[in-house]
Amino acid sequence: MKIKTLFNLPAALAGVLAVTSEAKASFLLPLAQTTSTLKTSVQTGLGVVFLFGFIWGVINIWGGAQKLKHGDADGKMGIVSGIIIAGAAAIMTALFTIFGLSDGALTPSF
Repeated sequence: MKIKTLFNLPAALAGVLAVTSEAKASFLLPLAQTTSTLKTSVQTGLGVVFLFGFIWGVINIWGGAQKLKHGDADGKMGIVSGIIIAGAAAIMTALFTIFGLSDGALTPSF
């Protein structure tokens, strides 16, 4: 069984190397869509991070509610941490505005 794998390895390696340049370039096409200025690039990156953070925060809130339902006291912290994670963009924008740094607050874009 192991010898058969050794015979298949060169064939698989040759198949990977035989991929055309057009197929290799298709993996890089999403990178060609990035924005040109630093500010808009950071805003796009923040948008992606906050999108996943919002989903993760909702999952934490749901898990905390389930823990509270079953009588576990740690469920409260799960709900609080989920709210903080899901609302991170709004919390940071509010803090920047409160301390007079509203120019430093970037609006996440998708």
